[in-house]
This record gives sequence, structure tokens and C-alpha cells, in this order.
Amino acid sequence: MPHPFSSKSHAGVWLLFAIVLAGLDQAVKYVVQIFLPLRASIEITPFFNWVHVLNPGAAFSLLADAGGWQRGLFIGVGTTVSAVLALALWRGVSSRLETAAYVGLIGGALGNVTDRLRLGAVVDYLDFHWQGWHWPAFNLADIFVVGGAGLLLLASALERTPQDAQTRVDTEQHPNKETQS
Repeated sequence: MPHPFSSKSHAGVWLLFAIVLAGLDQAVKYVVQIFLPLRASIEITPFFNWVHVLNPGAAFSLLADAGGWQRGLFIGVGTTVSAVLALALWRGVSSRLETAAYVGLIGGALGNVTDRLRLGAVVDYLDFHWQGWHWPAFNLADIFVVGGAGLLLLASALERTPQDAQTRVDTEQHPNKETQS
């Protein structure tokens, strides 16, 4: 019988993978900063531009004009969430989807926290638009965070309670049990 999954047995590998994701995010941002002047834009397709902007706010530029106090808040939140999720991986998460979600969330959060520590704002470079309507620019770290959140929602939706699992086992072993009750 196979052993049940637990992130605990390979927690260091999962955390290293999260750091690699943050490093990948930082590498792309470095390329953007080197080759594209701040506020520059290159049209790639009729609906996508490669841009170089700084976002002192959160997702969708939330609190971007808040005066600077938000920098410390976002650094604190990103660092705290990463630490809590890393601790959860270290203690053991029993779902592969939840483990992947935590890795993405940690990698994305650390990528953006690194920007805030280095620059006071996040480097964004992906600009999707259609007929004058622009989605707020974003970056690879944001994709990791949104993807991680999506995986976490999926893991939560797929999770069965122990009673649901027991009921399923009972009905598989005794198919007429439900109709007899």
C-alpha cells in the first residue's frame, strides 16, 4: 500500500522550488530593467505590450497613491504569509495541490517583496489591452500568486471530509446499503 502524500518529507525541496520561482521572477524583472527604460512600451501584438512600470501598490495598483506607508505593510504581509505557508509545508501538507499552491504563493510573494525591498515598488511588465481598455500591468510573481490562489481554491473544492470518504468506502463495499436505510 503506498504511503499517503506529505510535503514534510521533502519540505526543503518545496521551499527551494519556491525560491527558484522567486528567482525566475527577479531574473525577468532584471531583463526588463536593463533593456527597457522606465515607462517605455513595446507593442508585441495588437492586444499585448511589453512595458516597464513601477507599481507601489498592490494588485491592480490598489493603494498605489497612498503616500508610501503601504510599502511596509505589503512587505510585512508578503513576508508573514510566506513564513506561515513555509511552516505549513515544513509541518506537512497532505495534498499535492495544496503543496503546489503554497509553493506558488511563496514564490510570488517573495518575488514582489524583493522588489519592494530593493526599489520601494514592484516592477510590472505584462500589459494586456483591447480597444483602449488596459488590464493593469502585472508580472510573473503575480501569475504565481494568482495561480497559487487558484490551486488552493481547487484543492479546497476537491477536498472531502473524512465522513464523506467513509461514506464513499461504505457504499463501494456495500452498494445496497444506501437503499436499505
